[in-house]
Amino acid sequence: MAKITKAEILMVDLVPKVTRTDAIQSFVSQETPILRLTDADGTVGTGYSYTIGAGGPAVVSLLRETLLPQLIGRDAEEIEGIWRDLLMSTHATAVGAITSLALATIDTALWDLRCLRAAQPLWRMAGGAKSSVGVYSTEGGWLHIETTDLVADALAMQEKGFAGSKIKIGKPSMAADRARLKAVREAVGPDYHILVDANQSFTLSEARRRADMLAEFDIGWFEEPMPADDVGAHAQLTAASPVPIAVGESMYSLSQFKDYLAMNACTIVQADVARIGGITPWLKVAHMAEAFNVSICPHFLMELHVSLTCAVPNAPLLEYIPQLDEIITSRVDIRDGRAQAPTAAGLGIAWDWDAIGARAIPGLSATLEG
Repeated sequence: MAKITKAEILMVDLVPKVTRTDAIQSFVSQETPILRLTDADGTVGTGYSYTIGAGGPAVVSLLRETLLPQLIGRDAEEIEGIWRDLLMSTHATAVGAITSLALATIDTALWDLRCLRAAQPLWRMAGGAKSSVGVYSTEGGWLHIETTDLVADALAMQEKGFAGSKIKIGKPSMAADRARLKAVREAVGPDYHILVDANQSFTLSEARRRADMLAEFDIGWFEEPMPADDVGAHAQLTAASPVPIAVGESMYSLSQFKDYLAMNACTIVQADVARIGGITPWLKVAHMAEAFNVSICPHFLMELHVSLTCAVPNAPLLEYIPQLDEIITSRVDIRDGRAQAPTAAGLGIAWDWDAIGARAIPGLSATLEG
């Protein structure tokens, strides 16, 4: 029995290396809670989650005060049971971002521990569908970036063999968005994927107008066109749009994805392993989407999602946004535009504990033993 004997939580704050803006916000900081779980045999599993500038201390507090004390003495192999018990113990704050992020921190550590004990990489333990996945880049497509630079970045990614680039939209006028997309499409030609993301900034009527414009440039998907909690509006848009509709980064439960799929309110899901509450629910979303013949193309977290996209058969693309470079020694292995599944046991992330210790925020660390 792999009983949990120790839990260590801390948080680091990572400032993005490039400016990241979209139609509703700027991504100025990445608060990253990191958890280490030790079992009775001395095996240590590491998990993490993130925020984009607010809420990190609340996640750590929920972990430290409520969730981690429940882990000591539990069998680490009972991942589903632990996830369910912890969810029910915080039922008054679920479904919601803080609870899901805290659950994900624990769940990813438990999966790392399971894979390390089995001496297997996550992508195999979680399904083993394929050994590599196509990559598209978002890092050169932020809303503030000038059109000439958008074009230059897309051409550079195309030269590297990437499958496509994501361009942020939501300029005050549709003409401004159109001009940017037109320039990129003319530069990269017809065989390179251009994806767009509105970050929930449009009304239904405006989303319909923009969808028709997007079709002119053979856009691969129209991401988060409207507020994520408006399933009905997305169902109307999906029925009318000539462009596939993608949603999911701002959804926090399996049931929310079920509603979207059952109502034909999207054609691509983008579950984020941190925001959905961990690997355990992420895999459920992926398999549910497969039953609807829908692809899953996850949001962010490429260092972890590379393994999950390789674990399931319906995940054709991985989003390229470097996230953890300053606190890890490993890198996502990309060859000819395809990310390779990590071969090391566990999550496939090599943590730099000296760098993490140097960046740990005072007052946001705790160790529990039993």
